[in-house]
Amino acid sequence: MKLQVLLAITLFRILPSVAVADDRTNILFIFADDWGWGDLSCHGHPYVKTPNIDRLAKEGTDYHRFTVASGVCSPSRAAVMTGHFPARYNIDGHFAWVPSNAKRNMPDWLATDCVTLPRLLQQAGYATAHFGKWHLSNDMIPDSPSPGEYGYDTYGAFNCSGEQMPVHEDAANAIQFIEASQQANKPFFINLWIHEPHTPFHVVPKYRWRFRNSGLDEADEIYASVLSHADDRIGEVLDALDRLNLTDNTLVVFSSDNGPARGKLNAPLSLSYDTATGAGFGIAASKGITAGRKGYKASLFEGGINVPFIVRWPGKVGAGKVDDRLLISAVDLLPTFCEVGKVHLPASYKPDGLSQLAGLLGDSRDGRSNPLFWKMTGRGKPQQANSFHWVDYVIVDQQWKLLADDDSTHVELYNIVEDVYEKNDLHDAHPQVVAALSRKLADWKATLPNGPDSRYFSSLREK
Repeated sequence: MKLQVLLAITLFRILPSVAVADDRTNILFIFADDWGWGDLSCHGHPYVKTPNIDRLAKEGTDYHRFTVASGVCSPSRAAVMTGHFPARYNIDGHFAWVPSNAKRNMPDWLATDCVTLPRLLQQAGYATAHFGKWHLSNDMIPDSPSPGEYGYDTYGAFNCSGEQMPVHEDAANAIQFIEASQQANKPFFINLWIHEPHTPFHVVPKYRWRFRNSGLDEADEIYASVLSHADDRIGEVLDALDRLNLTDNTLVVFSSDNGPARGKLNAPLSLSYDTATGAGFGIAASKGITAGRKGYKASLFEGGINVPFIVRWPGKVGAGKVDDRLLISAVDLLPTFCEVGKVHLPASYKPDGLSQLAGLLGDSRDGRSNPLFWKMTGRGKPQQANSFHWVDYVIVDQQWKLLADDDSTHVELYNIVEDVYEKNDLHDAHPQVVAALSRKLADWKATLPNGPDSRYFSSLREK
């Protein structure tokens, strides 16, 4: 009810200020949570059914070389919001309660005074909204800023301070905002950051019923049902665009914040509870797949960062195509979406990403003009079987990907264009490449802050 009132207030605010229609492109960015590269029927999943996301792929282009900026949630989302590598804000892991953030040398929320994608679009006349997961703070930190302080006219969210929006109300609220924006003759930007398939798994009986004769075990049935529910909600939003004759003038992007989580083999299925979203099935039902990519969530191997990226923009982006050449990153989204919306970046703002609009419009090319960097806190030991989490730093430059532990005593090198599955470590065969990438990585590390800015600490730290 509170969110509906907020939507009404937003409509009241924007209606009188616009006299003529603004025909700039609408932008709908759908960001899933732990959705693996292989967790789509259009990517060959054996039992997950995603007809609405498949529709986006059929009517748009499926980009196979997209990577997010982290193997976990909060830093990945910070990169989308800022166009910067999250290490610039000391955001290397997910936002949790204050003691955990302090222990990991993190702030308690994303800086509120940094340049953000929604604020740039809002200042340029877009109606802006966020619906779904936030996690650029945490619901356990009550004095953290709300999403509205980052440039949104309207929001309904969870994993944030204040009231938590029920996880399944994301699509309905997005549709209401689309209708209000059309009535106000304003282009819209919506972050639709859905919960699925993160734990807990909030199953709905009718979706489990869909898979009742599938022969799946219970954990796989749960996983399939929550993805089916998410796909249906995405379909509701796509149907609304059709109904309102907005499809041709709306850029729709589907992606995921990182690769899939995986429970331990033969872990018992049990219920778990999340303070933001409530009760549901736990990690044993995490059955996401990477279609052969190495590693899973929390890893900087491709299984943790190479995720789905499907773009539909009728008449602009090719339909029914696969692009396995364009190397695009989450830090590119801010400059790309701003160019789509004809929004100029501030002269003082220097993104780590670059606009990929030309690539989306068909000017695909190998490589990119600047390297990409990752920083996480590794754990585990390299060269152990199935050890995917030892990596602290990564650089990708052209076809090369170098992974290193904290002091670079162990490195691995892959030709990521020819070897997306990271099977052939080439660091011994190409010592000059390793040396060159190591120098670039060291130079980048020297630009990073030593610690978080205390302005973004909760008052709870004092206790």
